[in-house]
Amino acid sequence: MKSEEEILIKRAKSGDHAAFQALYDQYVVQIYRFVFLKVGQKQDAEDLTQHVFVNAWENIPSYEHRGFPFSSWLYRIASNATVDHFRTGGRTVDIENIPEEYLGGDENQEDAVDTAIEVETIKAVLTKLEPDQQSVLIMKFIEDKTNKEIAESLQKSEGAIRVIQHRALKQLKTLIHARRNN
Repeated sequence: MKSEEEILIKRAKSGDHAAFQALYDQYVVQIYRFVFLKVGQKQDAEDLTQHVFVNAWENIPSYEHRGFPFSSWLYRIASNATVDHFRTGGRTVDIENIPEEYLGGDENQEDAVDTAIEVETIKAVLTKLEPDQQSVLIMKFIEDKTNKEIAESLQKSEGAIRVIQHRALKQLKTLIHARRNN
């Protein structure tokens, strides 16, 4: 029995706009948040997110299910779009101005202040990481993706994702420690 998503993909592959719209509605917030955290500018994030979905619509006839969620394919397109954005002279990231709600998660009132301080610190140092490290950390800890899903999205092995994550967390810890000691 096929899932609802598989049915929507099949319909979208045959040119059904309504089916692709349903897929868009399901994933646009996640993809926008991922792109926004990478580029840090609302207008750029909106433009790139639109580009991701236009690209997905144009290429969905060639999409093949390979055991990974459809979102992995979208994240791969988004990751490539952000790399192209910076390669072609896109604006620099100003991640310190990212509103907390884009980082997801539900916090109770008692932890809100501590969380806000931690979020500000992480946002400030995240831009100092390599793009692949940023992508892995965002997908893993903000988007709650598995290593398998991240590997598919970034076209790397699961082992490479674990190494990137380990190095990114180590670098993030060093940067946070340095920031707190200044």
